[in-house]
Amino acid sequence: MTAEKTGSLERLRLEAASCQACPLWRNATQTVFGEGPSDAKIVLVGEQPGDREDLAGRPFVGPAGLVLDRALAEAGVDRSGVYVTNAVKHFKFEPRGKRRLHKRPNGAEIKACRRWLVEEIEAVRPQLVVALGATAAESLAGRPMPIKSIRRALLELAGGQKAIFTIHPSAILRLRDDRERRSAHDGFVRDLALIAKYLSRPEGVAGRRATPT
Repeated sequence: MTAEKTGSLERLRLEAASCQACPLWRNATQTVFGEGPSDAKIVLVGEQPGDREDLAGRPFVGPAGLVLDRALAEAGVDRSGVYVTNAVKHFKFEPRGKRRLHKRPNGAEIKACRRWLVEEIEAVRPQLVVALGATAAESLAGRPMPIKSIRRALLELAGGQKAIFTIHPSAILRLRDDRERRSAHDGFVRDLALIAKYLSRPEGVAGRRATPT
């Protein structure tokens, strides 16, 4: 089964490499597909690749990825056993001199890329999906989902998978005040610690639906 899953993911990776479903491919260096074990119990979904991810072709290898790594470690979650991906596979940015500044994907871009995320999750078949930020939440639910109202909630996606919702690690990086940043980081760690709690439930993971009925 693992070999079959690995083959499915590799097929998706190759197909996504030539995706032109939205205009973002024109300026991005490459498609940044997900990575991790094909039989992972957990899938983490971020927003989109950043500058470093776009150049490296790998998700969460930049500053936000370092924040995520630290928080996962503090929460007792082994990142090497987690499948990590993004809702949008191309880097959307605004040129500012020699820099490329992150620009949030719009609804049409999220929708155009949703096919890849849905098929990734179907291939891995995790026990739990973790949405990092509003873009990931919108892609997973198929509609805008305000993080403040669903943060830490356990919800069921249209495909039957269970998901919890939290902030994106880049939100912590944007905070200027050290005290606020530490507080946000601690809250993020508490959110990620729920992963082990939900996976350890003897009755399995269950939650209310995140999509319209």
